[in-house]
Amino acid sequence: MNEVQVGLLVLTITLFVFLTGIDLAFAMIIMGFLGFGYLISFHAAMNLLAKDFYDVLNSYGFTVIPLFVLMGQISFNSGIAKRLFDAAHRFIGHIPGGLAMATVLGATVFKAICGSSAATSATFAFVAVPEMDRYGYDRRLSTGVVATVGTLGILLPPSVTLIIYGIITDLSIGRLFLAGIFPGLMIATFFVGIIYGWCKINPSVGPKSEKYPWGERIKTIPEVLIVVAIFSLVIGGILGGFFTPTEAGSIGTFLVLILSLARRDITIKGYIKSTSESVRTACMVMMLIAGSTVLGHFIAVTKIPMITADWLISLTLPPSLIIVLIALIYLIGGSFIDDLAFMILATPIFYPAIIKLGYNPLWFGILISITVMMGVVIPPMAICVFVVKQITKEQFGTIYAGVYPFLLALLLGGVMVFVFPQIATWLPSVLMPG
Repeated sequence: MNEVQVGLLVLTITLFVFLTGIDLAFAMIIMGFLGFGYLISFHAAMNLLAKDFYDVLNSYGFTVIPLFVLMGQISFNSGIAKRLFDAAHRFIGHIPGGLAMATVLGATVFKAICGSSAATSATFAFVAVPEMDRYGYDRRLSTGVVATVGTLGILLPPSVTLIIYGIITDLSIGRLFLAGIFPGLMIATFFVGIIYGWCKINPSVGPKSEKYPWGERIKTIPEVLIVVAIFSLVIGGILGGFFTPTEAGSIGTFLVLILSLARRDITIKGYIKSTSESVRTACMVMMLIAGSTVLGHFIAVTKIPMITADWLISLTLPPSLIIVLIALIYLIGGSFIDDLAFMILATPIFYPAIIKLGYNPLWFGILISITVMMGVVIPPMAICVFVVKQITKEQFGTIYAGVYPFLLALLLGGVMVFVFPQIATWLPSVLMPG
């Protein structure tokens, strides 16, 4: 067999090994090692394995991942999300579907300090669903919106998905964060529009809550401003060149921790839980990156990325249709494998083609992130739906019935970014040109 045939065989076996129950990170490490050893030598493969693991685990740049994850976990365990939801509730809860809209608004602000989709869905499943139950909301709407709002963290900074995409493609994390802001806010607006239309058609799915006086509403504004201030300091510091993304993660985590301690919102037990969850998540992501690095070096030897790029360019198809096909591959692959893991696996293969086709890599990163957003709420690997199911004890059928209308918003968001790339590229070109 030639190098390409060996490469395709190894990639196919990697997917089958994953389906046996082995974690994808270990599947990539094993198959990348064996493939490299077969094509080069097993002595070289041993050296490659040691070097790749050392380079990944010893990289200062990768420390940004556990820091931003820790910031999100502390926020998750300290009640910040509940305050944001309460603030939004007081302002818009009295309109039809207002509590569901408040969930979207609260989650959008919460994403400024929490990059975990599952943590956001879990937080608002605890906070928002009981409140919507109290006012007689249809469980399809309440569980569907809670499962879907978690996806906003994939676009809105500090997004772990965008951080990893930046690491894989060697792009500026600050520019990727900027690229995700407008598309993320646009999709959040579409979510609100879906809720409004749903409740307009059938008012019984989202009854009104009581109307709060303006005095009560104004009292909640500082809660929002504090989060916005932390977000502005973290992202503004990166954009202004005052500190690196890793330093930004450290400062953001420190500020959220100090805020939580000053309010006595987090206990020692809560802090230990936050740290434990952060270490677990960071280790999972780091192993995925290490596995991807090992497999990536094997794939580079097979020249599959370059051959794939040349093949895609040679197709008698419009470049835009090729992008659609690539996005579909990400969507389908992410439906059967964890979306973040599949992104790590697939990006080194397709990224050279994107560059050869002349597309903006920032734009492509946002477009692929939107497909990842869809993947975390569609079966079978719908992690946000699983989280909501576990907390609310609702049936999968009910949750999915609530999720599907919001998929229209995600699809529309993807189409808008595809047709109008400036939605993603304009802000980075203005604030961080280069």
